[in-house]
Amino acid sequence: MIDFAPLIASKLSIRINQVEAVLELFSEAATIPFIARYRKDKTGGLDEVQIQNIQDESKLYKEFFERKTFIEKTIAEQDKMTDIIQKKLNAATTLSELEDIYLPYKPKRKTKAQTARENGLEPLALLLLEQTNISVGLTAEKFISEKVLTIEDALQGARDIIAEMINEDAHVRAKMRKLFEDSALLQSKVLSGKEAEGIKYKDYFDFSEPIHKIPSHRILAVLRGFLEGFLRMSILPLEDDALVMIEIIYVKGMTESGDQLKKAIKDAYRRLLQPSLESEFRSALKQKADEEAIAVFAENLRQLLLSSPLGSKKILAIDPGYRTGCKVVCLDEKGELLKTELIYIHEANRLYDGEYKIKELVKKYQIEVFAIGDGTAGRETEHFIKKMQLGLPIFLVNEDGASIYSASEIAREEFPDQDITVRGAVSIGRRLMDPLAELVKIDPKSIGVGQYQHDVNQFRLKEKLDQTVVSCVNSVGVNLNTASKHLLSYVSGIGSGLAENIIRYRSEIGKFTDRSQLLKVTRLGGKAFEQCAGFLRIQYGENPLDQSSVHPEAYPVIEKMAKDLGIEIKSLIANESVLNKIDPQKYVSEQLGLLTIKDVLNELKKPGLDPRSELEEFEYAGIYKIEDVQLGMIVPGVVTNITRFGAFVDIGVKQDGLVHVSEIAHQYITNPNEVLKLNDKVQVKVMEVDIARKRIALSIKQTQEAPSREQKNNRSNPPKIANPAPKMEPGLAELSVNDALALLKKKFVK
Repeated sequence: MIDFAPLIASKLSIRINQVEAVLELFSEAATIPFIARYRKDKTGGLDEVQIQNIQDESKLYKEFFERKTFIEKTIAEQDKMTDIIQKKLNAATTLSELEDIYLPYKPKRKTKAQTARENGLEPLALLLLEQTNISVGLTAEKFISEKVLTIEDALQGARDIIAEMINEDAHVRAKMRKLFEDSALLQSKVLSGKEAEGIKYKDYFDFSEPIHKIPSHRILAVLRGFLEGFLRMSILPLEDDALVMIEIIYVKGMTESGDQLKKAIKDAYRRLLQPSLESEFRSALKQKADEEAIAVFAENLRQLLLSSPLGSKKILAIDPGYRTGCKVVCLDEKGELLKTELIYIHEANRLYDGEYKIKELVKKYQIEVFAIGDGTAGRETEHFIKKMQLGLPIFLVNEDGASIYSASEIAREEFPDQDITVRGAVSIGRRLMDPLAELVKIDPKSIGVGQYQHDVNQFRLKEKLDQTVVSCVNSVGVNLNTASKHLLSYVSGIGSGLAENIIRYRSEIGKFTDRSQLLKVTRLGGKAFEQCAGFLRIQYGENPLDQSSVHPEAYPVIEKMAKDLGIEIKSLIANESVLNKIDPQKYVSEQLGLLTIKDVLNELKKPGLDPRSELEEFEYAGIYKIEDVQLGMIVPGVVTNITRFGAFVDIGVKQDGLVHVSEIAHQYITNPNEVLKLNDKVQVKVMEVDIARKRIALSIKQTQEAPSREQKNNRSNPPKIANPAPKMEPGLAELSVNDALALLKKKFVK
């Protein structure tokens, strides 16, 4: 892979020696989190994104050169390789260019052109291509035979040969590809008789947009409608533009032969070139849309996994329900299940019993916090707990994926004697305590923060989401003595097999007291220890450095620092005034460079600092269902999902509202992530309510004053303010619902 370094460096605008260092570390089985954190001196301080890009590009170049080698071998085996072909292959820089060069030599099913050649019509085709001043009819008559019965049959066969030659002309294909890129339109129309059944695709019943402008979510929507049989779609430039472009290359003048060439060109374009390129561009657009949708999902997942943790608290968690009741569980500070209970709070005659049970559980298990699932009956359950006035914090917890976990093998392994409702309640409580530790047990696709996640390339989606989980787990670090097998499996260099061995060994010894004990775990050798040790924390262990992200390979230099200062290592940790006096340059060595030493000193100032922010309480307005939502209301909400076209916000009713990208900020933005993050607390204004379709349109920017010119020049992101007091816009309250909707629709861009 080192051979690809100059190409990758040029494409990514990174120095060659940096790329070479990363590729060399990959060849040594180093992981991306390890390289980014502990090999900064080798890579010149590249971050995880840059390192991941190098890995992705190296895979693409490997694929490219493997394909090039195969093509060279195939053409050579046909005894058709020439210096000109080899030169073209060497000059190719994309897979498309390679495939265009290879096309004439690619094995194919019998074509019209092959039949015409077998019938002896290739000389006629070549004569037509020369475009000399000949009589086409008289010339074609000479090729009549038992298989070619008429002059028109001869000319048709010759045109078939010419059409195939045009289709296989790499220069023509390059020109056509550029034409498609610049001017092709993606068009869709509803299939006759499918209007009612495919009503959800109404926006695409008569749709057209240039392919170089169309956003990923619209590509995926049209493709889904096409694949489900509701839409007809095409990707085409203007046919006249394509034909003229080819005629400029092939037609030399106004001759009889030229007229035949024009017919062949039209046939070549309609029968061969256009379908081929349309298929190619459909795949390319799908791939591009997939990558964008996957990137959105991965970023949302990252933000969700790094959500603020509550930490070690005694929690009473509730999985709400109507008919089947609310499943209640009590958890200790470590998330261990202490007690389960069932209450019914939606039946008047059972309310007192429910209140009594909750109060008894709070008292007996010294509960510190309530965690309530935000799904069905979640707000009603929150209201029930608040009315009891127990003085404890109450958190509504996103329960997306909790049911998936409840029925999973992981949940059955953890709670073999409990039913799925109990497991779901436990998951809700633990998710509040530490979202990362709990969410890693769930297939990321089930968490519900994606965009068209079921339509994209599933292999690529899993790869990207797994990379995201690994990155998040290692950026936070893992407590070696409390982490589950599933959390450990995402730690750099470990995986599921070693995670099981670590759990087994931990059970045997009680708990780890030193990172070096990892080397006693079955099959965990020196390389795996190198990769994982820095990401595993041991609190209150024998070595105080084991609770930090300092890698064991740096322990000797810290010992030297402490010795030089005449103090113990534990006196050095978190002693910022002393650490600031240390000259990092003094401790640089061949093994540890300046960037690493600086990282070590920064970590010692705040050892084991969790990069996640602190959890804040949040209170919704007093609305519980969509029928409570009124036009013009200004209410607080929480961002639950971000897509390229906008952000979904939970305002306390069952249906999340949509803030279109045009309604997020006063300044122009193309990506909501420029301004918003998952779990942001925002103030929103209700712009439209469609009860029948269960849709709510919201605006953030209309809760804020438009900035002055001076403010526009100085401000970055708009403020995000959560205000639980709902307000009505002056004037709107007096309008009828229909009049208000009509007024607001003029402002709102769907």
